Amino acid sequence: MLTIRDLSKTYSNGVQALDGVSLDIAEGMFGLLGPNGAGKSTLMRTLATLQDADSGSAFLNGIDILNEKEQLRQILGYLPQEFGTYPRISALRMLDHFAVLKGIVNKNERKALVDHLLNEVNLWDARKTAVSTYSGGMKQRFGIAQALIGDPQLVIVDEPTAGLDPEERRRFHNLLADIGSDTVVILSTHIVDDVSDLCSDMAIMGGGKILMKGQPDEVIARLEGSIYSKIIERAELANYESEYQVLFSTLVGGKTKVHIVSDKDPSNGFAASSASLEDVYFSTLHDHKISVAA
Repeated sequence: MLTIRDLSKTYSNGVQALDGVSLDIAEGMFGLLGPNGAGKSTLMRTLATLQDADSGSAFLNGIDILNEKEQLRQILGYLPQEFGTYPRISALRMLDHFAVLKGIVNKNERKALVDHLLNEVNLWDARKTAVSTYSGGMKQRFGIAQALIGDPQLVIVDEPTAGLDPEERRRFHNLLADIGSDTVVILSTHIVDDVSDLCSDMAIMGGGKILMKGQPDEVIARLEGSIYSKIIERAELANYESEYQVLFSTLVGGKTKVHIVSDKDPSNGFAASSASLEDVYFSTLHDHKISVAA
């Protein structure tokens, strides 16, 4: 169990990235949704012991994350949004190096582990190729391999599928789904489908705060019967935004489809729609006056 209480962080430029964040996260896949600038990466970096919070606490199975950093790092797997690679260093050599850093000193044990991980992430055939030459999807798969070294109890993946094509995204989802259920896995993302596809528990973050927490099915059920949609002309969007509580708009067959939330049937050509996690996400941000572009 990961227990976070009242974490706060204000940067030197005056931006408050964390504002009293409190969460209880059990073992399994946990999704942290929020727009860019919500504070997700600051929270992930704090939990990964890469920066200090101004106040608050965080404990993982009795380990004081903020004050026992070295102990936490031994059981942590972390995949940041971007990670550097050494030129001309192969995946095989890099994973072996990371395994040494994680305290795996036995050469035969390291070789067995590295070989296993490369096969698990489908990089065995490219094991002798420099990681710096990998495609985006291959780098993310390598990132998961290094994050799984040492049988971690906490795995943090920060915006892991941004920029991946659909095939690589699906492959990456399968890798995440295979991580043991006895591990706390935090998936930080602004992509709603990632959370919908993978996570049994979730929270929405914005403005440095936790705006909502719950299980995806439960939070979707709260909006059932209040979501309506309609195809409109793109030029009409501003008028609809002024008249209705528009959650978001999408393009369907080249035409604009608006989703609104309403306590009663708005008529005017709107049709009732099944609620989705995307509706929950935008409704929560709307209620707290959080801009998606924030």
